Amino acid sequence: MATVKIFLGIVCFALFSGDSLPGRYNINQAPNRAFADRAKLLCIAKNEIGVREVSGHNDGPRVAAYLRYTGVEQGSPWCAAFVSWVFGQAGYRAPRTPWSPALFPLNKRTKEIGPAVVFGIYFSHLKRIAHCGLVERQEGDWLITIEGNTNIAGSREGDGVYRKRRPLKAMRYFADWTNKKGADHEN
Repeated sequence: MATVKIFLGIVCFALFSGDSLPGRYNINQAPNRAFADRAKLLCIAKNEIGVREVSGHNDGPRVAAYLRYTGVEQGSPWCAAFVSWVFGQAGYRAPRTPWSPALFPLNKRTKEIGPAVVFGIYFSHLKRIAHCGLVERQEGDWLITIEGNTNIAGSREGDGVYRKRRPLKAMRYFADWTNKKGADHEN
């Protein structure tokens, strides 16, 4: 697992470190800024796959970093904090929330499903969105996602960051936090 993370880190560095590869654009000069931003967000999220809680109680150094980014203490649910942290690492000021329903304001909702779009799963017994993550890609009626605070079974109270395959029909909302022409971006 460590070898894979190192490899992904090298690939991300090469892709986003300016002119490190022949024929590559500097990320700020890319012909399609939105595409470059989405690729950067997914690269950051992919590097977190394999992060695990220490004791299974929403804890551990990386989980604490996600939660701290959104201003809450270790021990809190962290799927939305993970999503927010990924955007923060990519240079976005927003979103920055530990509360999954807050990731889906009307002005960010979209019907277009694509890379780095935030998905939300509605839980009827809670009467709200109660789990979220990032879309990596769509494969027919399925989404390949990267999400925190889940597990192999796909629970909303999991133990780590995983890549999941989820049915499209399980999703309630999608939000695009990259869609305002950089309005929420620091660069």
